[in-house]
Order: sequence, then structure tokens, then C-alpha cells
Amino acid sequence: MGGGSKLIPSTGLNQFSSVIYRIDINSIVSIRIVTLLDIADTERLKRLRFMKMVATAMLLLAAAIFVISHQLQDEYSWMGYVRAGSEAAMVGAIADWFAVTALFKHPLGLPIPHTAIIQKRKDQIGSSLGGFVGDNFLTKKVISDRFSSAKISQRLGVWLQKDDNAEVIARQASVFISGLGEVLEDDTIQNGFDEVITKRVAALPAATIAGKMVDVVVEGEHHQTLFDATLGGFSKFLEDNGSVFRDKFGKESPWWIPAVVDNKVYEKIYGAVRSLVDEILQDSNHKLRSEFDTKIKDLRVSLSNSPEMAEKAEHWKHQIMNHPEVRAWTGSLWQRTKQSMIASAKDPNSELQTHVINSVRSTGENLANDQNLQNKVDTWIIDAAGYIAEEFKSEVAGLIESTVNAWDSQETAERLELQVGRDLQFIRINGTIVGGLAGVIIYSLAKLLP
Repeated sequence: MGGGSKLIPSTGLNQFSSVIYRIDINSIVSIRIVTLLDIADTERLKRLRFMKMVATAMLLLAAAIFVISHQLQDEYSWMGYVRAGSEAAMVGAIADWFAVTALFKHPLGLPIPHTAIIQKRKDQIGSSLGGFVGDNFLTKKVISDRFSSAKISQRLGVWLQKDDNAEVIARQASVFISGLGEVLEDDTIQNGFDEVITKRVAALPAATIAGKMVDVVVEGEHHQTLFDATLGGFSKFLEDNGSVFRDKFGKESPWWIPAVVDNKVYEKIYGAVRSLVDEILQDSNHKLRSEFDTKIKDLRVSLSNSPEMAEKAEHWKHQIMNHPEVRAWTGSLWQRTKQSMIASAKDPNSELQTHVINSVRSTGENLANDQNLQNKVDTWIIDAAGYIAEEFKSEVAGLIESTVNAWDSQETAERLELQVGRDLQFIRINGTIVGGLAGVIIYSLAKLLP
């Protein structure tokens, strides 16, 4: 029956087991159970069996023609050409059958040297395959050439600016944020917050920071606005509390001063103060404003150059940081941040969700329409992919090698035969045809010789 086989499948979900009965050419039957053949492998097996039958049928046809032509060549002279062609066709078919079979197993089950090559050299094949993939696929040049024509950033931008995709990313980000907040250890994070805040604040020179703030205020003329606001508030305070000041003034005055004189003195003092405040507010070039400018500038110089002022600023800073209210605020900072983060992540209508969706859309629009941005992003992607390929190609090669090494030798040969065996049967077919033609040509040349 030649090299035929019979497949008896038993159905399953996506996989099934098969029992393959193999009958060798020498009529010795060997039974082997092959498990977990998926539907694609079953189709490949059917095609492989069919091509084997075709190649074997051509060998048997050549043998039949040889027998007939050998019997008739004495009666018909032209049968000599047929006999020579069929004889050479059989030789070519058998030789190519041996060559193809020797790749995967021992022909006729005989342990002939240099046969069952894949089974014997499986580990070397795995090593060579890993090296081949690493050297020819995982290189910066290959990655760059492939990615350069893919327009990854533009396609990504088009995908991101679609509403459904932006919402999907926002939901996934929310799931990630919620999960991250749940698994993080609160004590560890809070201690980290406290340590970072304390160290960062302690490392900041208070005098220098205060000096920078004064510079910003002076450069924008904000100190005059603050001055006006302070004077305006003071004027309002005087107006609202005139009677209180009058009572206090009366109580502090000597008993022997007449009330009329006391009132006159109070009205003079109170009126002078109110008049001075109003005068300063209305006159942008008032002398006291100039003096205030001078004091502010002197303060800036002191903050920059005075060791005493720097020491005072540090003292005030430490007092503020060690205040119980400040310590309580920093102590609860992580818990409040975490609760707000998780609540916003779970609420589909939260400001966080809306911001993420809008940000994703905006990023997509920029990527889809900005050529310069596309070039930058593509360059980053190509550089990153090239680096990863170069950096980890040895690991990929090692993975391929170790995976192949872990395979059973016979199973490996069967897998490869299933993948390429059908195409290899054309070698047998071509060998039969070419052998036959070569036989006819050689026989014809021999006839021409004297």
C-alpha cells in the first residue's frame, strides 16, 4: 500500500486526537498515536498524504511501464526508448524518495548513516534557527526599514481621535488607576509622601525662595496693588470701628481733661489718620509709596545677602512645617489624594475621565495631522524598537533554541514534515519526470555512438 496512512479523528472543542496507522513499503505496520492535532494540521496531513500518493503512484506507473516495455522491446525497437526512460524514472523517483524520507526518518526503518537528519540534528537546527532569526530579522536596519514605511504614528493618530477608541483608553486607564490605588500600601506611600515633602522643603533655601517671590511681585508692580488693598482694608476698618476707637481713647485719656477737649483731640487724630490713608490711596506718587518701594527693595537685598535674614527665614520655615495643622495636612495627603483619584476613575462623568478622553482625542488629532510630530514619534518608535531588537535578540534566539531543544526529536520531525512535506513531494515527482527524460536522452545518445 506504499507509504499511505489512515486518519481516524475524534471531535473535540478546538482540538482532537488522532490515531495514524502507518504502513511502510516493506509491509511492516507500525501504529503511532499522535495527539492534539488541530484542524489546520489535519488539513495539512490530508494534503501531505495526497501528494505522497501521487508521487508513489508515479513510481508505480514507471515500474509498470518498465515491465511492459522490457517484455516488448525485442518485438518493437522503439520500446527501447520507453524502457530506458521508465528505468531512469524509477531510479530518479527512488533516489528522491530516499532523499526526502532521510530528512525526517530512516528509510524503510533501516538505521542507514546520515538519515533521520532532523531527528538527529534537532538541537543544532534550533540553534541555527535562533541565530538566523536574530541576525536577519532582529536588527536595527530591518526594523527601521519596516517601520519607516508603516506610518505608525499617523495610523495611531487616526485611531486615537475616534470617540469610541478614546473612551476605551479612558476606561482602561480608569481600571488601571483604580487597581493601582487598591494594591498600593497606604503606610508605605504616606511615609514616602512625608519624606519627600519634608526633604524637598528642608532642601529649599527659604530666603532665596522668598527673594524670588519678591522679585516677581516687584517686577509686575503687584506690591503696589497689595499696598492699596491693605490701605483700603485699613480705611474700611477705621470707618467701621470709629465708635470703638472713641471709647478706647476716652478711657485712656486723663480724667482731668475736659470732654470737649478730649473729643477735639480724638477727632484731630482720627481725621488725620483717615485723611492720610485716603491721600495715599489717591496719589500714585505719594512719598510713602516711594518709601514702601525702597523697603521692598531693601528686603530683597537682605534676603539675598544677609546671613541673619536667611537664618530667620529658615527658622520661620521650620516653624511652619512643624506646626500641628501642617503636619496633619501632610499626614492625610495620600489618603485624600487616593480617595479622590479612585472616585474620579470610577465615575464615567468625572472631570478626570473627560480630561483623559479629550487628551487622547487631541493627541490623536495632532498625530494624524502634524507631519513634524509624526516624524518625531516615528523616529522615537524606530529607535526604541531597534534598541529592543538589538538588546534582546540574543534572548529571542535563546528562546527559540531552548524551545526547539525541549521538543521531542520524533515530534519535531513530524511537525516539520507536516509543514513542508507536501512541497517536498514535488521533488519526488520532478525526480521521476526528469529521470525519465534523462534516461531517454542517454539512451538516444548511446544509439548514436558507433
